[in-house]
Amino acid sequence: MSGLTYLVVGGGIVGVATALELLRREPGARLLLVEKEAELAAHQTGHNSGVIHAGVYYTPGSLKARLCREGAEDTIRFCRDHDIAYEQCGKLIVATNAVERDRMGALAERARANSIAFEELDAAGLARAEPAVAGIAGLRVPASGIVDYTRVVAAMAAEIVERGGIVRCGTAVEAIAEEDGHVEVVLRNVLGAREKVRAERLIACAGLQSDRLARLAGLPVEHRIVPFRGEYYVLPDALSGLVRHLIYPVPDPALPFLGIHLTRTIHGGITVGPNAVLGFAREGYTDRRFDRRDVADLADFGGFWRLMARNWRHGLGEFANSLSRRAYLAACRKYCPSLTLADLGGAKQAGIRAQAVMPDGRAVDDFLFLGSERMLHVCNAPSPAATSAMPIARMIVERLHAGAVQGRSPAS
Repeated sequence: MSGLTYLVVGGGIVGVATALELLRREPGARLLLVEKEAELAAHQTGHNSGVIHAGVYYTPGSLKARLCREGAEDTIRFCRDHDIAYEQCGKLIVATNAVERDRMGALAERARANSIAFEELDAAGLARAEPAVAGIAGLRVPASGIVDYTRVVAAMAAEIVERGGIVRCGTAVEAIAEEDGHVEVVLRNVLGAREKVRAERLIACAGLQSDRLARLAGLPVEHRIVPFRGEYYVLPDALSGLVRHLIYPVPDPALPFLGIHLTRTIHGGITVGPNAVLGFAREGYTDRRFDRRDVADLADFGGFWRLMARNWRHGLGEFANSLSRRAYLAACRKYCPSLTLADLGGAKQAGIRAQAVMPDGRAVDDFLFLGSERMLHVCNAPSPAATSAMPIARMIVERLHAGAVQGRSPAS
């Protein structure tokens, strides 16, 4: 296939939203989106919590705060336009001690600065709002919601096809070469057949494989993707009415993850989790998955060892929760004391977070791009990327139209 205007690599929500944004801006552009899995949204998008975040956690005025707020509005609007079920059930952040209550005050200031509506609850108000939840104070954020992001991606993909784009699953990238005036890419399908395609521009939104794809394209890759498994349990159907809100603990600002929480799903269930444990396979969703190449990549990367040295105490605690349901339950019972070990009796499930880490051991908490004259690789799209996917797509397209990114570039 030759004469493509755009080749988009990656069928998660960021890649699909980017492809759709390109076609909305350039009707008639020849666009091909490829995904190596048999279906779209097979990795981070299809294994996330399904939460539409309001943006309460992010630094006022930051890019993440703006994109999250815009993304929540865009997501809800898209769901309404495409008849996709969603619910703004609200989020309740729960403080269980004085330290957490003080941190909650800082969160309230952030919410106020980010123009996010909220309500502060004392212990009595918290008990009225959520009888099954224990705490001394709460912060209720009504705008937070839930949705099935795989349905959002499916609707986006359908619109891409309606606008003349091509979506092809089961298609992996084997080689990338930038030639004069175009990018030449070798694709391989599930039957092993190879095909060369040419495009004026390549945009890669490859998530868990983003560093490898950028390296394949000959770009100067310094970072490495470190996979973290977010393990969670689904509560029994009998407990589907346990809470009315999304129940979150007050996050520790020294840690990169939010902590175990109760999440309602748009399909009527409740999940408990996730924790955050090191993954031994980038695409390993079971406890026993061990990928030699992925582990070798970690072992050979100094940034990984520096990251572990800084966070080993927290890492040991997360592994303890992973190995012991009783330890996991103890973390849950901190703010939901009625839960029992039997409630966590189902099979443990997991998603994988692609965390870009720099050689100095710094976990990248911003957008990270690598590029050249005709390529743009999204190497880190921080949480909440699903909520923010549509404004992220606009940002990617604007960067592409501004002349692509030369070398390594964080967002500004």
